[in-house]
Amino acid sequence: MTDPLAQSVAASFDPAPPPVLGVAVSGGGDSVALLHLLNGYARSRGIALHAATVDHGLRPEAAREAAMVAAQCRALGVPHDTLRWTGWDHSGNLQNEARKARYRLLADWARGQGIGAVCIGHTADDLAETFVMRLGRRAGVDGLSAMPAMFDRHGMRWHRPLLNARRADLRAHLTQRGVTWVDDPSNEDDSFTRVRIRKALAVLTDLGVDSAALADVSRHLADARTALDAQMFAAARAHAHVQCGAVAMDWQALCALPTETRRRLLTHTIAWINGATYAPRSSAVAEVLTALDDAGAATVQGCELRLKRDKLWIYRELRAVRAVDAPVDALWDGRWRLEPCGDTPAPDTQTTIRALGAEGLRSFADWRDLGVPRGVLLASPAVWQGAELVAAPLVGRSQNWQAVLERGEDAFFAAHMTH
Repeated sequence: MTDPLAQSVAASFDPAPPPVLGVAVSGGGDSVALLHLLNGYARSRGIALHAATVDHGLRPEAAREAAMVAAQCRALGVPHDTLRWTGWDHSGNLQNEARKARYRLLADWARGQGIGAVCIGHTADDLAETFVMRLGRRAGVDGLSAMPAMFDRHGMRWHRPLLNARRADLRAHLTQRGVTWVDDPSNEDDSFTRVRIRKALAVLTDLGVDSAALADVSRHLADARTALDAQMFAAARAHAHVQCGAVAMDWQALCALPTETRRRLLTHTIAWINGATYAPRSSAVAEVLTALDDAGAATVQGCELRLKRDKLWIYRELRAVRAVDAPVDALWDGRWRLEPCGDTPAPDTQTTIRALGAEGLRSFADWRDLGVPRGVLLASPAVWQGAELVAAPLVGRSQNWQAVLERGEDAFFAAHMTH
């Protein structure tokens, strides 16, 4: 009889698995079980599997745990690397900063190994604990929805093959096979919210409110989220258009939309423009709408929103990109590529990409003919050679340069959002 855990892993990739897979292994039971399950799957399909452990340098035991994972990988014949985080400046929330660093380190490692997808060991118990945590924050449908089984971040595809698996079943799987793992002592530290939630769920189990039930509820809400997103994208196609990397919407049509559809359309637009991993909170969007009613303008997450006649324009805020300076062959502001074309001479090292700004816009007396707010053009990308403006493709002086959005109009209207 086929192991249901192995079936769950196979269902995540079949019938067209990638030729190379990566897996993040901390040494805990969930990730160690994922390592062994993926190893079996990869061998049966002829897939190359690589593993990595992130040592955050926060606990003296972390190096030993990484060494334990490395030893298990050697026994399995799986290449393994230990990635060390050394960049924390002691600002911000430690757990949040460590999580962000972990994704960045793993994405960079995977690209270096030619890996196109990385697997992480989140389980049904993680779904339940996240649900309760976000419930305490009064989250809406998005926040309470199950985390996706697949998503994109830092230019990497991530998979969660164990979202239907229970933590206890994974540990039983390892115990039956004589495989060891390490329990992080912080998992018993009541100073962490997730630990307190885990213990509270153990008490609620007798009432039928267990991890499996809450995970199911989060999955139902994920289905509801999908339906709401479909409605939102239909509204985008009907009432919005993209110009110069900004989005313009029919204001009256936007106000007539159901509240949740309007909120989703605004947060999707903001995320498309600023590239942020997380959209602004519902309360922030409500404040923006109030400011638009009162003053006709607002800013949020590095974006400016401005009413111009019967249109709401949403675009990058100049203040967010004023200091962004990139080589001509690099991605500017995470979204623009400026590329020479035709007989343009090869740019020298003094040529960079910066925002056009007020100084550059003064060169264009007829910029109003474009029919876009001044702020759209101020924050648009331009080619500079020192203090000299070489090209501003979005304003009309192309000089054989073209500006291309990395996430273009198709991405804005595509009915797919990453989380």
